[in-house]
Amino acid sequence: MVLSLLFVFLSAILSAFLDALTVTAVLISVAVGFYGVYHKIHSSSADYDNSGTPDRKQLSGETLEQFRAFLRSLVMHGVVGTALGGVCTIVGEPQNLLIGERMGWDFIEFFQMMAPITMPVLVCGLITTVILELTGVFGYGTKLPEVARTIIENYTDEEDKNRTAHQKYNLIVQAVSAVLLIIGLALHLAPVGFIGLALIIVQTAFMGIVEEHSLGKAFEEALPFTGLLVVFFVIVAMIHDQHLFKPIIEWALALDPSQQPSMFYIANGVLSMISDNVFVATVYIGEVKEAFDNGVITRDQFEKLAIAINTGTNLPSVATPNGQAAFLFLLTSALAPLINLSYGKMVKMAFPYTIVLGVVGLICVKMVL
Repeated sequence: MVLSLLFVFLSAILSAFLDALTVTAVLISVAVGFYGVYHKIHSSSADYDNSGTPDRKQLSGETLEQFRAFLRSLVMHGVVGTALGGVCTIVGEPQNLLIGERMGWDFIEFFQMMAPITMPVLVCGLITTVILELTGVFGYGTKLPEVARTIIENYTDEEDKNRTAHQKYNLIVQAVSAVLLIIGLALHLAPVGFIGLALIIVQTAFMGIVEEHSLGKAFEEALPFTGLLVVFFVIVAMIHDQHLFKPIIEWALALDPSQQPSMFYIANGVLSMISDNVFVATVYIGEVKEAFDNGVITRDQFEKLAIAINTGTNLPSVATPNGQAAFLFLLTSALAPLINLSYGKMVKMAFPYTIVLGVVGLICVKMVL
């Protein structure tokens, strides 16, 4: 339970200062590395727990399935954490930056505007984590098998003892690069792509990687995700070109001003579940800005609708991998097949969080806005 809470909370904090996709990429790397250790022991004839039985026999069958369920649970807690933190700040999600720019809000102002909704949602999200781990429903609550823990701990101790000076040096380079990544993203020293490119150059230069083929695998994992995004944006462009959202926006703007924020929250939430939350927010904030420029709504109402659009696209969109780029990235990653994480399983595991985040968010929007 402590580990699950730690994953949710740390993912939320990191996503608030970095970016949800970056944090998800780190989560995937950690989980793949952990699974890799398990697989390496499972494929060998070693006996790291000195039980007299080869480790591969102890780590097969039910133990393997339990280990996969344990990792699945942790990773899903983590990606939900990226949504909880991503909604809070101007850098957490791409649409936050767009909304912040349209409204003229800086980092602190954006956080303060969103806090009356995002802070109660964060607390309720953490309480949901505790309940899910206690009850073990929706695929959560699986513990790390004790035999697997002992074997992996002994294996890690042995690996640490046998690590060469060169391997230690490589780890130091990677640790320094991780710190540089956090500083670069948190202070927004350059566009994200340039920061990534700079770190590739730093790591390859200091680790002596001089062949392109050595780098290939790092890019391969992101290709299915990139391919999906390209197809998705073509569909999204068609929706935008046909003005399919316009009738919904016009209907919502025709309502009583006191009802508008909650209706915008619901409309954005539903559309973000089936579409992409960045696109939905882009269209909605554009239309609302136009209404403000034309004198249809006041500045105060404009701010309320901007908060409703931001929270509406970020919170209920955890329902499906379509809505959140971080979820889609996880689904198309190399990790998903290793831990048996399918689209249906993701929807099922995200369901309790969708209900809590969506409902608490809506209650806060109604009460505060």
